[in-house]
Amino acid sequence: MKNILIGVCGGIAAYKTANIISKLKKKGHNVKVIMTENATKIITPLTLETLSKNKVVVDMWDVNRGYEVEHISLADWADVMLIAPATYNIVGKVANGIADDMLSTVISACTKPKYFALAMNVNMYENPILKDNIAKLKKYDGYHFIEADEGFLACNVNAKGRLKNEDEIVEILEDSFIETEKTLAGKTILITAGRTEEPLDPVRYLSNNSSGQMGYSLAEQAIKLGGNVILVSGPTNLTVPKGLKEFVQTRTALDMYGAVMERFDGVDIAIACAAVADYKPKVCAKEKIKKKEGDLVIELDRNPDILFNMGQKKSHQVLVGFAAETENIIENAIGKLKKKNLDMIVANDAHVMRSSNNSATLIKKDNSQIVTGEKSKKELALDILNETVKIINK
Repeated sequence: MKNILIGVCGGIAAYKTANIISKLKKKGHNVKVIMTENATKIITPLTLETLSKNKVVVDMWDVNRGYEVEHISLADWADVMLIAPATYNIVGKVANGIADDMLSTVISACTKPKYFALAMNVNMYENPILKDNIAKLKKYDGYHFIEADEGFLACNVNAKGRLKNEDEIVEILEDSFIETEKTLAGKTILITAGRTEEPLDPVRYLSNNSSGQMGYSLAEQAIKLGGNVILVSGPTNLTVPKGLKEFVQTRTALDMYGAVMERFDGVDIAIACAAVADYKPKVCAKEKIKKKEGDLVIELDRNPDILFNMGQKKSHQVLVGFAAETENIIENAIGKLKKKNLDMIVANDAHVMRSSNNSATLIKKDNSQIVTGEKSKKELALDILNETVKIINK
């Protein structure tokens, strides 16, 4: 449980701060709020007081604030500061040493980490003055910036400048609290992620619903644990994690098979999280297949089983697989664990492929089972990696 001080500026996204406060409170954190005068024109202090269960501070000269020097006491109270939305104005003030209201004064007095969740018009967001101010603040310890997303803005354009999703902001804050032990330092980890696409003709392909979230979460958490991570990814719409040793983009199962087997000998851990197509069209048409009378019959060939081949080839590696099943989940997973010579398998319901949350059963080759319960895929990724570390250290 942390003390989180939230600064709310006068951007239209100020109404979203209510949701951030609510989420932080539900997670057990203490929240206090400072609002600029302009922010009170968008959302009332009463709303944020009700959600935070604390008096909202607006006026630096409030005669009812008591004996404390409030900008100092608030700065000392906080474990972390979040400014959301962080406007062009507040970044400019702080970067140039201006402290002319309660929020800018508290930021100036606060020695704890400060996160600016940017939100503004796209022209302001792309203004080189803003970029210079951000670069200036990044030179100092404790100043962090949460980039805006692309989306529909209040100025009626689709562009970058929208406040990042509230769940992601909360996750970024909570990640900052974790002092991660580097349990994977010196280890090279190969992770496969995403789906594969098997072309039928130049415009069509066979594939599945995998979003890649689980594999990318594993890669991000393995990096935080100090690992040298190689991510072999099929097509996704996800941002490539920062800090990878290597990123390999593939499309088909054959592409992924080649990339994995080429690197497998040099890794300590391999986690096969990708949803790989078992079959591919026997023939890929050179031109678009035209609609004709009657049915279309597609003959399929087997793709190589990447995980099985790793299991046959492994010597020193710890090998982890996934079993995404729609029925008899545990039974099918145990069969796969044995057949493919795995050290651990993650059994889960295939219907969660595009969900941000998951629940799973981790089954080890000694037949021990760990039921995780429902949690975010990033939390589940950390559970999987922690259990993998235990296998290595046996």
